[in-house]
Amino acid sequence: MSTIRFNAKLFKIGSWTLLRLPKSASAKLPSRGMTMVEGTINGFRFQAALEPDGKGSHWFKVDKTMSEAAGADTGDNVTLAIEPAKEWPEPKVPADLKTALEAAPQTQTLWMDITPMARWDWIRWIGSTKQPETRKRRIEVAFSKLKAGERRPCCFNRTVCTIPDVSNNGILLKPN
Repeated sequence: MSTIRFNAKLFKIGSWTLLRLPKSASAKLPSRGMTMVEGTINGFRFQAALEPDGKGSHWFKVDKTMSEAAGADTGDNVTLAIEPAKEWPEPKVPADLKTALEAAPQTQTLWMDITPMARWDWIRWIGSTKQPETRKRRIEVAFSKLKAGERRPCCFNRTVCTIPDVSNNGILLKPN
């Protein structure tokens, strides 16, 4: 796949600095769901998971390190060159899921037997709720499904935004 080049403006939702891809750039990606990319933002190399915005495009969080290295802040236009990553990196496992996996060695073995992309999906599904009780129940369900041989969450819409801090009903919120 060839490099996708575009310009975009950084914006805020709550305390998060985000970048939304233009639909024309997003359309060139291999998936409407989460996609792992690598590339440059104002010349700074990065790798990021692009989250779907629930409206046919993608976005990603621009952390402080990336913002400083790119010399850009909220409201600034940036230049990007991205392409899909050849391999998905290991996701950061949230503390509650990590603790549960450590307490269940058989499930931890099953967890390590699935692909990194599948682990990203499970983490997205577990984390797509604001309620701690629902999150706890989803960890239990994930473990049950893994033990039953299911490698991915069932009936999970991969094209919606799943981060409660910046979305509502699967749609990325409007900027501050």
